[in-house]
Amino acid sequence: MRLSKAFLPTLKEVPSDAVVTSHKLMLRAGLIRPLMAGVYNYLPFGQKAALKAIQIVREEMDRIGGQEVFLPMLNPVEIWQETGRASDFGSEMFHLRDRKDRELVLAPTHEEIICSIARNEVRSYKELPQIWYQFQSKFRDEPRPRSGELRTRQFIMKDSYSLDSDSEGLDKSYDLHDEAYRRIFKRCGLDYFVVGASSGLMGGSGSEEFMIASDAGEDTCAVCDSCDYAANLEVASSALKEETTDEKVIPFEKVPTPGKRTVEEVSQFLGLTPDRFIKSLVFVGDDGLVMVLIRGDEEVNESKLLPLLGASMRPAEADEVLKLIGAEIGYLGPVGLEGKIRIIADNRLKDAKNRATGANENDHHVIGVQVGETFKPDEWADIRTVKEGEPCSNCGEPLNVVQAIELGHIFKLGTKYSKAMKATVLDKDGKDVPLVMGSYGIGIGRLLAAAIENQADNNGIIWSVALAPYEVVIVQLKSKNPEVGDTADKWYENLKEKGWSVALDDRDVRPGFKFKDADLLGYPFQIVVSERNLTEGNLELKRRRDGLKIVIPEEEAFEQLLKWREEDIALTTPD
Repeated sequence: MRLSKAFLPTLKEVPSDAVVTSHKLMLRAGLIRPLMAGVYNYLPFGQKAALKAIQIVREEMDRIGGQEVFLPMLNPVEIWQETGRASDFGSEMFHLRDRKDRELVLAPTHEEIICSIARNEVRSYKELPQIWYQFQSKFRDEPRPRSGELRTRQFIMKDSYSLDSDSEGLDKSYDLHDEAYRRIFKRCGLDYFVVGASSGLMGGSGSEEFMIASDAGEDTCAVCDSCDYAANLEVASSALKEETTDEKVIPFEKVPTPGKRTVEEVSQFLGLTPDRFIKSLVFVGDDGLVMVLIRGDEEVNESKLLPLLGASMRPAEADEVLKLIGAEIGYLGPVGLEGKIRIIADNRLKDAKNRATGANENDHHVIGVQVGETFKPDEWADIRTVKEGEPCSNCGEPLNVVQAIELGHIFKLGTKYSKAMKATVLDKDGKDVPLVMGSYGIGIGRLLAAAIENQADNNGIIWSVALAPYEVVIVQLKSKNPEVGDTADKWYENLKEKGWSVALDDRDVRPGFKFKDADLLGYPFQIVVSERNLTEGNLELKRRRDGLKIVIPEEEAFEQLLKWREEDIALTTPD
């Protein structure tokens, strides 16, 4: 590409609405432009990078036997109603009507569509396993789109789906995707790690996320540097247990706490530390109101609650609580509510002694609560959020809590969708069994943004050869000597003939502008053609990754570029 003909609207200044590095640089480098909140136009250089990422993903999906399909983004709502997700997605799902007043939705994912194809076309276990994948726009009405391509309303996703006749087959398909994803992210030059994760609305028996550590990330993970343990904080656990003591039992007593609602307020009023409190929270689940108990100095992890309470889980409204319990939020507690409301307590409260909690009476709390004696929960569960420094549940060493960007997510869906949609096949015994499914996603724009977050400096993007829109830029410095232009053209044509993706900066602008653009755009390699160096038979080469510059005889330049290129590719070649 001759940059004199290119549409490349680079910016000198950082846009005021951009906060994270990738958003700033994708805008400044002219890769994307916003159309509206959470929706971006991909400009030529951004599209070239996206297509290179897509090709890497496509090659690795084909390697594991995937077959590419293309599924409609416009779906009849009825198919989503079969699984209940037309309502479960809530306001994140776009709903619209056509000219015949038929209700339609824009697909946020495609499990239901895959299931509908399979139930009509796949009849026997002999046709399995199947892996189908696509690259398609997804739509989710994100309430707070931000951080550029890291959180958007419309995005390109590679989503794939495996179909098997039993759980053993699903395990194999899942492992194939795990292997493919590791190769994809390695080839993209990403220093990733894998964590256990929540399945959320997707459901199923298990899932993993592929992450890179980044301050721009909106996920938080607990990672152990001493072993292989890593988990999204949504599901992370630790080996931390409640400390047991032989302290003297305090008699149970109701005490007035006028106007004191929060743990902090009540703890100061009663002279107790927050960890001596039982915090009582009320949620609405699929089966009604549920009281959730946790230590006063800890936080409930709603992702861990979701599989216990169901897809309709939400915090209870004040009037719902008052109607059932007769007290306002801030004065709630489990004592006396056994049999009236389902009570789930965090594991750390087992055998806890001498605790304080709400008295279920306004302006009052109770002290001297002995868990297991004063009241007994209906269920025990790990529902707390892990904290930095807690012992690893695997090896006991301290956990690190880090911010991370999700690169990809793989799910063992099992039979959740096939049962709901009656998608069955005949097994080896001639019996109808529900299809066993897996679902696997990678956001292409997020992958590019993560690569930039992972590799950038104060001057701009640092692309690997694998993702760079162009591997090399020839920077032609302005000169009256025609040899400069002729040499630049010669290198441009020769490199193209050798299969390199190459840009020629032949714009009539100052050298400083070209050099800054070259760094901003992140070309892995630069060839500087100047009159001064040509008089001595030399070219200047620059490697963007580490800023190395060398002046080299022109006849040796290609071998040096080839060496650098091979070294770069080796860094992103899977083992």
